[in-house]
Amino acid sequence: MVRGRTGDPDHGVELLWREGDGGPRSRLSLGRIVRAAVEVAAAEGLAGLSMRKVAERLGFTTMSLYRHVPGRDHLVDLMRDAVLGEPPEPAAESGWRPRLEACARQGWELRKRHPWLAEVRGTRHVPGPNAVAHYECMLSILAGTGLAPSEVIAAVGLVGRFVDAETLALVEAAQAERSSGVSEEEWWGARDSLFARLDRYPTLSFLWEAGGYDRPEEPFEFGLARVLDGIELLIQSRDERRDEISTCHVCGNPVEQPSSGRPRAYCSRACQQRAYRKRRSG
Repeated sequence: MVRGRTGDPDHGVELLWREGDGGPRSRLSLGRIVRAAVEVAAAEGLAGLSMRKVAERLGFTTMSLYRHVPGRDHLVDLMRDAVLGEPPEPAAESGWRPRLEACARQGWELRKRHPWLAEVRGTRHVPGPNAVAHYECMLSILAGTGLAPSEVIAAVGLVGRFVDAETLALVEAAQAERSSGVSEEEWWGARDSLFARLDRYPTLSFLWEAGGYDRPEEPFEFGLARVLDGIELLIQSRDERRDEISTCHVCGNPVEQPSSGRPRAYCSRACQQRAYRKRRSG
């Protein structure tokens, strides 16, 4: 029985990193509970997920679920790691940009299959082995560039947040359509009273009349390209800086640069100390 440990993150680690399905063999297992929870979330979104609904889908009492998982929060973490275990397609090209783009697209396709993933909010969700494996893969793509370690982590986080934000926009649109029975196109098409008031805004009117809203850019494609462009510019700036200081500032000898992280300006500790003393004396 695991009741009473609902808010214990260490117990979440034990559940997520368990070997096998956990617990004694029975008709109700942790794996079955997680799969049923994924089905509930697929049908009703994360907001519609409850321990009671999962139990009903399985034909068990709610209390019986608590013998395997302490509560909804831990269940969501288990669900997330389970769907992240779906095998990704290997990148067809080499180079950091095609590989990172492939990771982002795979994350996008995964979230379109499981849109409730984007509804998992907050910064205190314990990752399981599949989530860490995905994160490790993305980090390894940028770790060999000229980015500093903190920049690698920030760039990977930026890509991940972009994918989640785009998925969340789809989720919110689908929720609005389900609750109202009216599609996005129909809802906006009926806003004549609003459009009649927009002619006082010249830039908006110009873009409208020029057809800017007739054939809009695809949000995910446009956004992903711009995010990757920004990361590429940063990597290029780091490479250019590394090239500029490829010789020692003191003696002029070649400086062996690290494969990543902060570039070196001196060929040795002795030259670095001489430069320091010169700055102090000057």
